[in-house]
Amino acid sequence: MAQLRFLPARSRLPAPLVAVATAAGVQAQQAYAGTELARRVALAREACPEEHEAGKPRLARLLGEADVLLELLRRPRRKHAVVRTANPQVAMILPGFATHPMRMRYLARQLEDAGHVAKRWGLGRNWGPDPDRFDAIEERLIELHARHGRKVVLIGWSLGGLYAREIAKRQPGSVAKVITMGSPFSGSPRANNVWRAYQFITGHSVDAPPIAADLATKPPVETVALWSANDGVIAPRCAAGRAGERDRAVPVRCTHMGFTYDPQVIATLLAELESTRA
Repeated sequence: MAQLRFLPARSRLPAPLVAVATAAGVQAQQAYAGTELARRVALAREACPEEHEAGKPRLARLLGEADVLLELLRRPRRKHAVVRTANPQVAMILPGFATHPMRMRYLARQLEDAGHVAKRWGLGRNWGPDPDRFDAIEERLIELHARHGRKVVLIGWSLGGLYAREIAKRQPGSVAKVITMGSPFSGSPRANNVWRAYQFITGHSVDAPPIAADLATKPPVETVALWSANDGVIAPRCAAGRAGERDRAVPVRCTHMGFTYDPQVIATLLAELESTRA
């Protein structure tokens, strides 16, 4: 004979209480839907056709960006054979998205050791473009040009390189050269691994920034694009650009984070500064 099993009776909430809880849940959802957070989450979850992301680095490349964690161990043992320049330049360095200028301080010191003047952009962490930020960068450029009595080389990493290109279009008379490093000025703005995070943080779409910009149009000054096949963030072809979108594309072997410290990048920058005629 099968043994009978007795299960405790399920408690049921009174119908009025269930109705109240359901109504409260609906109201909470409606309230959330109207918030800035909900709008940004929607931007981050935006549907994107596969062809718009074509060419973005694969997961293995993105994981390779963890190489930056070893940099603190390598840096004390690294020796740079920096040769003093015979053609000192003034350079303004623009950081990448969500990074602070301190991230590029090591690179700046190498340029200074060679006899160049390396200046920060003066705006702290880069949280994305807006009209006030662009006006401030433009004012900073004009001030450096006037103070040092010579045109300035703009060196921009990632998003900072896009700033450099656009500011050079505004003030070509103050710019000697634009050097971008892993900056996605060409092709689809979604051919990278960070566009969703970018849209969530900035609150605007990557193809609808709050300033007028034509990223692929070359500035009216010498423009050099450094790019890497090992970049785990930006599609290499977007950072290299096409003929007519830059004067030269220079390949280097580094990760996206490595643009701020890799010896090959620093040697390439020093060579570019040496050949600059301000």
